[in-house]
Amino acid sequence: MAQGVLVPSYRQRIGYHAMLLGGIALLASMLLTIGANQTSEDIALRQAEDLRASLSQVVPDTVHDNNLLEGSLSLAGPHGEPLTVYRARMGGEVTAVAFEISEVGYAGPVVSMIGIDRSGAILGVRVLQHAETPGLGDKIEAAKDDWILGFDGLSLGNPPVEKWKVKKDGGQFDQFSGATITPRAVVKSIKGGLDFFAQHRDELLTVKDAS
Repeated sequence: MAQGVLVPSYRQRIGYHAMLLGGIALLASMLLTIGANQTSEDIALRQAEDLRASLSQVVPDTVHDNNLLEGSLSLAGPHGEPLTVYRARMGGEVTAVAFEISEVGYAGPVVSMIGIDRSGAILGVRVLQHAETPGLGDKIEAAKDDWILGFDGLSLGNPPVEKWKVKKDGGQFDQFSGATITPRAVVKSIKGGLDFFAQHRDELLTVKDAS
């Protein structure tokens, strides 16, 4: 009959097992921290590239000579949330602003980027994030349909404020067959973005001297 392997008595103590588990957890934590530190810079660069690409679609290069990621403002947004506003400048003067807008659609929040010139007219709108139904609600994407391009050049007075709704609600804007909730949310968010610009226009367009 084979004899069993003798286990040192210290390995049978609760303290030993606790120290062993603690050591494994510490090692795993160190490895995760090292990995995060090594990749954080690459992630930040990619995020900045994605943001620049989104901004370039709603603020043309022809209206600014500055880096849109520099000199941004942080204000309380339409829903009270912190909102970063990117300001386009030409020769030091603010020519346009861009910021994110959102409303809840059929399947969750629909997040867009809107660009507005100093007169209050829309330069462009692009949907950044949504979970709407493929083939129906996803027509809000510029890559799927030109519906979103129909907002270019519009403002609070064009059309009149009461017409900033989908046609089903008595407004000007088309809805999608079988998917009214999604365009309704986008129209509402754009209208909210224009209201926000109008309310904060002086602050958004004023460049304070650095002193």
